[in-house]
Order: sequence, then structure tokens, then C-alpha cells
Amino acid sequence: MFRAIATVGGWTMVSRVLGFLRDMLIAAKLGAGPMADAFFVALKLPNLFRRLFGEGAFNAAFVPAFAQLLTQRGPAAAQALAERMATLMVLWLALLTGLGLIFMPQLMQVLAPGFVERPEKFALAVELTRITFPYLLLICLTALVSGVLNALGKFAAAAAAPIFFNLLSMLALFALAPFVATPAHALAWGVTLSGVVQLAFVWWACKQAGMALNPVQSPSLAPEVRQVLRRMGPGLVGAGVTQLNLAIDVIIASFLPAGAVSFLYYADRVAQLPLGVIGAAVATALLPLLAKQIHAGQPLSAHRSLNRALEISLVLAVPAAVALAALALPILAALFQRGAFGPAEAAATSRALMAYALGLPAFVLVKVFVPGFFARGDTATPVKIGLACVGLNLALNLVLMGPLQHVGVALSTTLAAWANAGLLAFVLHRRRHWVADRRLRRAAPRLLGSALVMGAVLLALAAWLAPGAGLWGVVLLGVICVLGAAAYFGAAQLSGGLDLRDIRRLMRRKA
Repeated sequence: MFRAIATVGGWTMVSRVLGFLRDMLIAAKLGAGPMADAFFVALKLPNLFRRLFGEGAFNAAFVPAFAQLLTQRGPAAAQALAERMATLMVLWLALLTGLGLIFMPQLMQVLAPGFVERPEKFALAVELTRITFPYLLLICLTALVSGVLNALGKFAAAAAAPIFFNLLSMLALFALAPFVATPAHALAWGVTLSGVVQLAFVWWACKQAGMALNPVQSPSLAPEVRQVLRRMGPGLVGAGVTQLNLAIDVIIASFLPAGAVSFLYYADRVAQLPLGVIGAAVATALLPLLAKQIHAGQPLSAHRSLNRALEISLVLAVPAAVALAALALPILAALFQRGAFGPAEAAATSRALMAYALGLPAFVLVKVFVPGFFARGDTATPVKIGLACVGLNLALNLVLMGPLQHVGVALSTTLAAWANAGLLAFVLHRRRHWVADRRLRRAAPRLLGSALVMGAVLLALAAWLAPGAGLWGVVLLGVICVLGAAAYFGAAQLSGGLDLRDIRRLMRRKA
């Protein structure tokens, strides 16, 4: 599991760094005005469906079923399931994509109703979303093939595929911008092109792994296929609660003054770095491992795996949350404050980032707890909890958007995430599917204390060095982060929250 987490996390880190470069270019070219708002809405819609139908619901239902067939009946039966599901996905998503292209104005009225009163902004959002919407079909197929690779224990290619999204978006911004109406149009075409490249890349990796997936002419609804489809329904909500909450954020933010959607986007992008590197990496590695252990009749191994996944998550997520909260403004200034993105935009975005940072450990814990249900074939329980949390997020948005504006939107998502994580943990504990072992109970409070020590060091260093915008600001911010990391790991080692010798042993074992 550690090797898988390191592989996924490493490639995800590369992708996120390139994503920051892409967002820096977008901020410089588009700023945080109407054009940026329209593009981010156009990007949000296919991403939402991808995470619900592709990475979320589909992987939640498909990966455990594929792992079970692979363990009990061999590669041929598992490959047959993957090929049938791929054909069904093409048919279903092609229909959905066609309907989306036709009814995009009506769909936009639901996704961003606040744009209706600004016709030019609404029309631009519709046009850009029609360009990006085919990305949905391509990236969902990419998620299916990536699920096969993960179940086979081949994590690198699936984790590296998103790099093409960032590279082609940046390339399109430079190469296509002179030939299309706006830079936002160039970015939209880059998004769709990246879907083609990502799908081709993971399909080639799957073929190299000995499982070339080819569509079947008449996909039969075999029992395994019906089982996946039954589990997908509740998984649409259970695995996508965070994404539904973020979609609600966009809907609410569309009613706020211009720039609110962009402030939330940039803040979310920064918060997504540790969430993607930690949460997504742990969840990606944990789900197939738990499924194999449970189907092989090894409940104690599954219990131990979940506890160690939680420990790894806390070791990294807690200090990341404290660091983002303490350095929100310096981070935003160093990364984005240039061109059309000025000090006022950086300050407004930093307040949203602080609100998201408070929920970062909860977002990560949700990603770790949910595989505990999915690996056992239970996609219904996370749905019930998720629906309650979506309702809570909406209620909090309506209460907080008035006094706190866009910060209230981010804070609502954070509070809903903590409620989601707490309820998932409670149900797993009540069913005796998870009990915090002695090592986890000992480490958690010590890690929190060490992170708070680090936070005090970061605040003092930020006040002393005062990093700002530009290259020098990035250098100073890097120095502060290195010193803060040293303070955290030093405090964790002294307090007993973390034994660095364990990390050295794991790295030697991996080598």
C-alpha cells in the first residue's frame, strides 16, 4: 500500500504542479472577471460528471467487482467484465453528451442561474461548455481503463495521465489563442483534446499490462455487469458528495458579485494539491487492496490496512491544512498575483482558501473511509450520509452567503465535509469494520500538536520574511515551507507522533 500511495502521490504531485503553472497562466490572461467565471463553469460541468459517473460511482462499483473476479476466476473473466462495461459506458455517455450539447442553455440555467441576468456572460458559458462537454465521454472511459490498471496493481500510468490535461491546456492557451475568439475558447479546446490523449495513453498502458480492452458488439447483461450497475446508482451520490457540494458552491456563487466563482476556483485549486496528493492517492491504493483482502477472507488485514491508511493521511493532511491556513495570502500572492490578477483578488481568494483549509483533513478522511464501504459492496450507506451532507451544505450556504459572501460558500463546504467524515467513521465503527488501533490513537493528538507548532513557526517566518508576488516571493515562500516542514517533522519525532525510522525502513524496503 505504501508503494502504491507513493507512486500515485508522486505522479499526482507532478500533475498538480503543472496545474499550478496552468492556473498561473489563466490568472494572468483571464484574471477573475466574467471571462474567467464563464470558463470555470464550463470546466466544472464535465468535471462534475466525470467524478460522479467516472472516477466516483463507476470506480466504487467496478473496482471491487473486477478485483473479485480477478482473485476468484482469473484475468479472462475480469477482462470480459471490463470490456462489457466499456461498451455500455460508450453507449450511455454518448447519449448523455448529445443531450447535453442540445440542451446546454437549459442546463446552464441550473448550473449557474446567476448568469442569466448577464446575457453575454451566459452565452459565453454555454458556448465554452459545449466545447468542453465531449471531454466527459473521453475521461470517463479513461477512468474505466485506469480502474483496470489499479486493480492489476499498475498505478503509475493512471496517475500520470492527468499530466496531459495540464500540458495541453497550456499549449492551447499559447498556440490556439490567436486563431479563436478568446483565450477562454483556446483553453476549452485544449481540455477536450487532452481527453483524447489521456484515453489513448492509459489504453496503451493497459495493453502493455497484458489486458488490451476492446469493445464488444453486443454487451450482455451478465450477473457481474448487473451487480456493477446496481451498485453504481447509490454510488453516484456516495462517491460524489464533495463534488455535489462544490457544484452547489458554484450555483450559489453565481448570485454573488463578479469574481466570486473565480475566487472559489483558485482557492479550491490550491486546496486540491494536498487533497489530490494525499486523499486521492490513499483512496486509489486502498480500494483494490481492501477488496482483495475482504474477498480473500482476511478481515484483520483489511482492518490493519484501513488504520495505516488513516495514519498516513493524518501525517500529511493535518500539517497541510495548518500550512494552507497560515500562509493563504503569501501562497496566493506568489502563485497568481500578476497581470489581471491583482492584490485585491489575491486577498479575496486567500480568505476562501483559509475556509477550505479548515476542511482539508475532513476531505481526506472521507476519501479514506468510503473505500471501507465500497470494498464490501455497500454503496447505499455513503449515499444516505452524503444526501444529508448535501442538504446541510445547501442550508449553510443560504445562511452564510449573505454575511460572509464567497467565504461563507467555502466555509459551508468545509462544515459539511466534517459532518460527512464523522458520520462515515461512526457507522464503520458501529459495524466493527473499523476500530482505531492503539498506534492510531497514540499518534493522532501528537500529530495535531506538532502541526500547531509548525503553524506558529510559519506565521513568525511569514511576518519576518514577508513574501510577496513574483519570483522572489516564490523563493521566500519555498524557504518558509522547508523550515516549517522541518519544524513539523522535528516536533512529531520528539512527541512520538511519528517515528522517522519507519519511513527510512519503508524507503529501503521499496528500493
